[in-house]
Amino acid sequence: MPRASILNSLVAFILLTVFAGFSVAQKPLTLPPPNIQATSFILLDAKTNKVLAEENSDERKAPASLTKIMTGYLVEQEINLGRLGVEEEVQISVNAWRTGGSKMFIREGTRVTVEDLLKGVIIQSGNDASVALAEHIAGSEFDFAGLMNEQAKALGMNDTNFENPTGLPNDNHYSTATDLAKLTRALINDHPQQYELYSEKRFKYNDIDQPNRNKLLWRDRSVDGVKTGYTQDAGYCLVASAERDGMRLISVVLGTASDEARLRESQKLLSFGFRNFETQTLYEANSELRAEPVFYGTLESVGLGVVEEVAVTVPRGYYKDIQAEISVPTQLEAPLVAGQVVGQLKLVLADEVIYEGEVVTLVDVPEAGVVSRLGDFVFLLFESMFGDD
Repeated sequence: MPRASILNSLVAFILLTVFAGFSVAQKPLTLPPPNIQATSFILLDAKTNKVLAEENSDERKAPASLTKIMTGYLVEQEINLGRLGVEEEVQISVNAWRTGGSKMFIREGTRVTVEDLLKGVIIQSGNDASVALAEHIAGSEFDFAGLMNEQAKALGMNDTNFENPTGLPNDNHYSTATDLAKLTRALINDHPQQYELYSEKRFKYNDIDQPNRNKLLWRDRSVDGVKTGYTQDAGYCLVASAERDGMRLISVVLGTASDEARLRESQKLLSFGFRNFETQTLYEANSELRAEPVFYGTLESVGLGVVEEVAVTVPRGYYKDIQAEISVPTQLEAPLVAGQVVGQLKLVLADEVIYEGEVVTLVDVPEAGVVSRLGDFVFLLFESMFGDD
């Protein structure tokens, strides 16, 4: 072999080895979570529902005032269903007025609007406001807790049970970091207008001005919620959510040692997620992935797509390596209707399936006339007889 050829081969081998080394040196798909000083925690991408970090996230814990996320969710649901008005006035009972713990400072016998009570629940974490709304909607705390548990079941919160609307201690009142993340994601998606209240830093009622207990609102401008909680049994807890460059994360930390600790550990989780991951939309809802031939129909081909937006969360730097695999029958035959499932879409990254969903037809394809169908039949017959093996 000539020297030039040997030299070229050697250079090519060295370059291949070097670049292979760079490929091996890339970050793994699964990243170890940061060291979080909490009894349990979870970090979730709100758009894709992808868990980015967790520890003991399915262990049942006392949720303390994180309970009020569900209280607020149900109030907003009643408003949306037209069974409750924001300007509707609520008669404050002795029971609500006497409720201990954090307060909005409503007075027995007065009438307070639903809007003000809801702000008292969300911004001031008022136990008195929570009880007043529960009694007004369901007649009692006990019956309202029943509604809370029905909604929890509907949201897939399988390790949660509520006994009251406040989160005050009760041995049978529990939830998990996973379930609280599910609830928060539902709140953000289902009730975006109410969610805006969670970013308000202050609320003044009865001449008493109280700040939001979530101090992350002051520390990080990307944080716009959600809720703090504390009891002796639960420790210091915080559900936080932040959005940066179109990516929204939800963090839940339970059982930290202090107010400062729950802020620090929540910020650590959010920073880990934003620094190491990215969320990208690959396909818009009803966008065409490709066109496929159709036989026996009025159209020669039909566009195939996905019903819902397809978004994925992957480690930063890996987005370009995602491979799309679309499987459809070798032969599509009319009639077809728009939205008909005809195949599967898989997104694969490093030999791991990161998304799997249905491929559907985007338009109707009615059956063609007799002559046209006969022509397709003859064509397919010749294809089967004389086509390539």
